[in-house]
Amino acid sequence: MKVSTKGRYALRMMLDLALHNTGEYIALKDISARQEVSVKYLEQIVTMLSKVGYLKSVRGPQGGYKLAKKPEEYTVGDILRITEGSLAPVSCLEDEPNQCGRYEECSTIAFWEGFYRCITEYVDRFTLEDLAEQQRKKISSNYVI
Repeated sequence: MKVSTKGRYALRMMLDLALHNTGEYIALKDISARQEVSVKYLEQIVTMLSKVGYLKSVRGPQGGYKLAKKPEEYTVGDILRITEGSLAPVSCLEDEPNQCGRYEECSTIAFWEGFYRCITEYVDRFTLEDLAEQQRKKISSNYVI
């Protein structure tokens, strides 16, 4: 499994919104400048995240985007599944229940199921708030007088 640029940028954008949350809407051009991702690419990502209710938006000169929920209510896994689709390491695990005709006699299925469980547990363990807190600690430890 390889997370695409879209998934990586979506997570960075959502983290940016969490870190710069003042209650006001944030313009995509500001996120674009901070994250060094084109506005055009971010527009594709916000469309996906807005459709599922993860972002609120307002048009116009004072418009922009903000999180629809608190940062601790979004897991990394939630965001990646929206932008990436299934996080399954092999295609036969994408269906629930498993539709593979060889499922019962497959000698590697237990390995793949365990691997998938590790991926899912890991990405669902971390919230946007966890990542934001890590970033804040990183920034505060770089303070020099």
